[in-house]
Amino acid sequence: MAGLPALKDTFVQLKTRMEKAVEDFRQHLVGTRTGRASVHMLDNVRVPYYGSEMPLNQVAQVSAPEANLIVIQPFDPSLLADLEKALRTSELGFNPQNDGKIIRLPIPPMTEERRKDVVKQLHKQLEEHRTAIRNIRRDGNDAIKKTAKDKKISEDEEKRSLEEIQKLTDDEIKRIEEMCRGKEKEVMSI
Repeated sequence: MAGLPALKDTFVQLKTRMEKAVEDFRQHLVGTRTGRASVHMLDNVRVPYYGSEMPLNQVAQVSAPEANLIVIQPFDPSLLADLEKALRTSELGFNPQNDGKIIRLPIPPMTEERRKDVVKQLHKQLEEHRTAIRNIRRDGNDAIKKTAKDKKISEDEEKRSLEEIQKLTDDEIKRIEEMCRGKEKEVMSI
């Protein structure tokens, strides 16, 4: 398919879109809570800063000195109250402790029930990303069928191209499923 001039752009576009979907899933996995403290758990926390919402890691230094503690030191000390409020209102369920200069975020150990909930969320995200990849495949198939209908490629080339897109789709879905299995194993291990 990539060798056919009429479909080269379509193939490149499909591959790029599928890779973006896989990268989005990988980013989601990085932020997923496991039993250990990780600075990436706070990637989605936004803090009000001079009238706009900023990612936490752009207004403070975030580190995980221990397996069950995250330390947040704001670049601007006047942000301490806003940081603490943003952490409390986030859906992460943490209880930040403010000492006037830094915020300590103790990470409680996950219960078995919480681990199962996290795995459920992982599977939900996996299914959403599978669907996204399949939608990209559908767009590609439509483009190929339209090109064949316009007589720019032969029926054999159309069939071969559709098979290539299916193989690409299967490979990308397999990649995100493997990532999910690895993260699930990490979440369920104590």
